This record gives sequence, structure tokens and C-alpha cells, in this order.
Amino acid sequence: MAETEAALRTLAHNVRAARTRAGLSLDELGRRAKVSKGALVGLEKAQGNPNFATLVRLADTLGVSVSALLEGPAEGRVRVVSADAVMPLWAGEHGSEARLMLTTAGPAPVEVWRWRLEPGEEYPSHPHQAGVVETVSVTAGRMVLVVDGAEHTLEAGQTATFDADAAHTYRGSGTETCHLIMTVHIPPGPGSTP
Repeated sequence: MAETEAALRTLAHNVRAARTRAGLSLDELGRRAKVSKGALVGLEKAQGNPNFATLVRLADTLGVSVSALLEGPAEGRVRVVSADAVMPLWAGEHGSEARLMLTTAGPAPVEVWRWRLEPGEEYPSHPHQAGVVETVSVTAGRMVLVVDGAEHTLEAGQTATFDADAAHTYRGSGTETCHLIMTVHIPPGPGSTP
């Protein structure tokens, strides 16, 4: 429980700092991210438990990565992260899950995710801000990537990339569990040099 409280305090601090840097009021951030002001006030007081979709909308609106909202200060030159040390940010009803492993530093950060998709289970994502690019690399099993309504079947050993400013869905396919690595390439924020 102490880990959860510490994580909520880190999240509260990071959201407040990013909102201040962006020069947004709670009302304006809530309007742009489609999150209630009450939920934002609670979040900045380290109360509540925001879901994955809310975190993604806040990160998109603030022009930062999801992990920039979740992580404390960096420690050292090399970071090693074990999958079992990272809580899933999304869990499906049939065992699917997504874990944000880490986000690279710098003006154009890259999020690195590990996904497990069970056959038939899917995760629909809203369009991200312009300039966000996602790459999906299937390491085992099969999935269907749906981008702007078009379906693309990917099997182990295949990688796809797409502009993520369109609606997109990840769906497990076939008869076995699909494992994949997904990266989210975030464009440089305002004021950063490419």
C-alpha cells in the first residue's frame, strides 16, 4: 500500500508540474483532456486512482509521455527495468495486459511497452496528438492491428509502424497468446530543439 501511495504522490507532483509548465489552469487542462476538474483536483492531491485512458489523455494534452507522469527522478546512466517490477497499466478481462517499461529521456522521448494479448481480446485507443508514431513488433503469436478502420494481421517476427493520430486498436488473434513490444515516439515538446 505504501508503494501505491508513493506512486500517487509522484503522479500528483508530475501532473501539477507539467500543467504549470504548460501554463494551464485545472479548468483548461480538464477541458482539453476531457477529464473532470474534480478528478484533476483529486489527482493533484494524490487521491483517487486514474485509469489508463485518463493518463494517456493527460499525457497527450500536456505533451509528455505517460511515464513522465508516473516516474520519479532518473537514477544513474543506465536504467534496467524488469517486467515483473512494473504494474500493468491496462489489464483485459481475459488476461491481456500492457506494461509501460520505460521512457527514454530527451526532447523526443520514446515509450517502450510490453503487451500480452489473448485471442479475441482487444484494446481500442483514441487518436493521439499529431506527430506521435507507434511501432508494434510481434515476438510470439498473432495480432490484428486496426488503424483508421483498416485491419492488418501481424505474426511473430513482423513489425509495423503507423501515425497514431488516427483511432487504432490492438486485438489478439489466432489460438495462442500474442506477445509484442510497442514503442510510442513522442514529438519534441514546445521549446525543445529537435
